[in-house]
Amino acid sequence: MTSLARTDGPSDTADLRAARLATRAMFLICGTVTASWAPQVPLAKARLGIDDGVLGLTLLGLGAGAMVAMPLAGFLASRFSSRVVTALGGLVICLSLPLVILAPDAPLLGLALFLFGAATGSMDVAMNVQATAVEARGTKPVMSSFHGMFSVGGLIGAGGASLLLGLGLSPLLVAVAISGVMLVLLATQAGSMLPPERRPAQAGMRFTLPRGIVLVLGLLTFVLFQAEGAVLDWSAVFLHDSRGQDPAVAGLGYAMFAVAMAVMRLAGDGITSRFGGETVVRLGSALAAAGFLLAVLAPWPVAGLVGFALVGVGAANVVPVLFSAAGRVPGMPPGLAISTIATLGYCGILAGPAAIGFVADHVGLPTALGIVAALLVATAAAARAVRV
Repeated sequence: MTSLARTDGPSDTADLRAARLATRAMFLICGTVTASWAPQVPLAKARLGIDDGVLGLTLLGLGAGAMVAMPLAGFLASRFSSRVVTALGGLVICLSLPLVILAPDAPLLGLALFLFGAATGSMDVAMNVQATAVEARGTKPVMSSFHGMFSVGGLIGAGGASLLLGLGLSPLLVAVAISGVMLVLLATQAGSMLPPERRPAQAGMRFTLPRGIVLVLGLLTFVLFQAEGAVLDWSAVFLHDSRGQDPAVAGLGYAMFAVAMAVMRLAGDGITSRFGGETVVRLGSALAAAGFLLAVLAPWPVAGLVGFALVGVGAANVVPVLFSAAGRVPGMPPGLAISTIATLGYCGILAGPAAIGFVADHVGLPTALGIVAALLVATAAAARAVRV
């Protein structure tokens, strides 16, 4: 019997290389388009004349869309092809970003964000299924580096959008430009992803309610996704409202986070191999908590930028380790476990923006971000859960 890690000839090796490159491109596309929304959040808030509480409720649409779509995306990726679902998700992400910018009021902004979130969640599940298949076909771990390309996309999206906004381009033109470039990349790379493997029809055909160690891993993923969502949705608002920075500078908070996360994830396969997943989760979560505390406790704007960068350093490889641990849970197919914790992770994106907005409306945004730091400390304490 032939091992999945073995390649039988030059064409197989070339196909695997092309699939690896295409999968990296999918992570890059998803990260770029998603992050390009971050510098636009304060502009949307000001344009619509809404406060933190209303903004938090509209941002709820992003997580809600992802939550609704992810179980269905997992079913479709298993039933048909992760390649097809990934490509369709990427297409809808690119087309829906301008709709988010065009929303004329808070309810329609929430609706546009729901569509944007549904596409993002669908692509996220499907491209991780594709990444798992690519990793299984190869001879070395590559999950952290795939996630690293998502972070590189975060740098390109947030940094590029901030730069273009600073040059005076309109929010809509910025959204159209970024989406257009990513559509070209999607069109050139989508066909090189791995085709579906033939397997029993029932495999991976349903969402499984989390239990046992999968539930614990899912809760940890929830906290990490909530922390990433806090930086995505609220770092620019914090730097703008609490530190007095203009939107172009405020958007750099997420860019600094993305730079740090990209660098650490691109080196993450080696780091995890050397120190072990448990240490990566424990120290990474603690560093991320320290980053939030630095941002909210130090009064200088530069401390906010450094703090959000430290969040990126710490959180970078925690999620890839959690995904890998889920794939090793005994007695449960890896695809089911991964889709389950991914869905729980997006619960963090669903609950996070609204909860932060609610708390910020009553006691201030710095206190709300401090609560996220406390949850990360709890995650560090639970790091032994990755011993599976």
